[in-house]
Amino acid sequence: MQFMGYKPLENDYKIWLVVNPATWLIPTFIALGALAVLVHVVAFSLDGQGWHAPAPAAVEAAPAE
Repeated sequence: MQFMGYKPLENDYKIWLVVNPATWLIPTFIALGALAVLVHVVAFSLDGQGWHAPAPAAVEAAPAE
């Protein structure tokens, strides 16, 4: 398989020569976890959302016939 002169089956392994998973996997997971926490904190702090959302009104059940 070839795409515009590039042979991915022969060359894709080279990314692991630059990005060593043994070195960068844990820091990447830590950064992704921090980003996820940040996104959730921002989303929950919006007005009318999350912690500031008003409680839903109670709904009475219809009487059984």
